[in-house]
Amino acid sequence: MLSILISGAAQGIGAAAAKLFYQQGYKVGIYDINTVQAQQLAQQLGPNAKAGLLDVSNIQHWQNALEEFTQWAGGLNILVNNAGILYSGPFEDTDLISHHRTIDINVKGVINGCHSALPYLKKAAFARVINLSSASAIYGQADLASYSASKFAVRGLTESLDIEWLKHGIRVLDVMPLFVQTAMVKDMNAESIHKMGVSLSPEDVAAEIISLAELKANLLTPTHRPVGLKTKVMFGLSNISPQFVNRISNLWIAKK
Repeated sequence: MLSILISGAAQGIGAAAAKLFYQQGYKVGIYDINTVQAQQLAQQLGPNAKAGLLDVSNIQHWQNALEEFTQWAGGLNILVNNAGILYSGPFEDTDLISHHRTIDINVKGVINGCHSALPYLKKAAFARVINLSSASAIYGQADLASYSASKFAVRGLTESLDIEWLKHGIRVLDVMPLFVQTAMVKDMNAESIHKMGVSLSPEDVAAEIISLAELKANLLTPTHRPVGLKTKVMFGLSNISPQFVNRISNLWIAKK
């Protein structure tokens, strides 16, 4: 039985992914800073789900979670770096502590997870890492500056490790959704959400995550998986459009 550990799995995309992987016969690790919700979900799913505490910005938490989970599951096949936060609004109106917290969780959290999980993934006959990037990593988004920057970092880390870890037989991939119907986008202060709308559900993203997890990947398999038609169009156009066209398009998205 394959095993998967998901960070930020107590709600939203993480919870949807946990449910889907459980239904497909995986041993599922539901790790989150909110242990009460994580435990509730694990109990709801059944005996092949395990919940635990994980603040992704805390390296010791990662080490404890991975040791605990792999002893219970017998190993680790898939790591999903899902945990993330978002602050919206004009850059200068968000305090520096919040900007730094975004980087601590969205960037350092993913680095911590990948680095800590590698010794376990190397032992597995099949291993994969799936990171949560974003459509905000296609072009820097106004009023989402730190969040957008953090997802660019995830995109870059994913690309780098997808090459580096081929020597270990590990693919490192990411999903890139636009806005998803979760608590993260509630009352979001950015014009882009009004222009682009919220058309994706957590289940939509979870379906793409399991698709990547079970994909028989080869060297031609893309590292990035845009989620939803709008993101696919944006991602495709960004690769062929001149830079000034991309900037003008994003100026329109941001303009009130």
